[in-house]
Amino acid sequence: MIIKVLGTGCKKCDKVYNMIEEIRTEEQLDIQIDKIEDLKSIVAYGVMTTPTIVINGELLFKGIVPNKKKLLKEINARI
Repeated sequence: MIIKVLGTGCKKCDKVYNMIEEIRTEEQLDIQIDKIEDLKSIVAYGVMTTPTIVINGELLFKGIVPNKKKLLKEINARI
């Protein structure tokens, strides 16, 4: 599973990235986490707000910081 966090390095983007790291550790999941901070790469996804979370190529959360429970549910649904 590949999870991408699209964001330019703001506090919310860092919070989302760290939350995914916590989930990976706590749940012992085999996931790759990529942080995409390049504006051209972010815009290529058709995204205008950050943070955005992409799981296996699917845009899931745009411009929000989901709670940990909701994020874990979405991850588990795609394993």
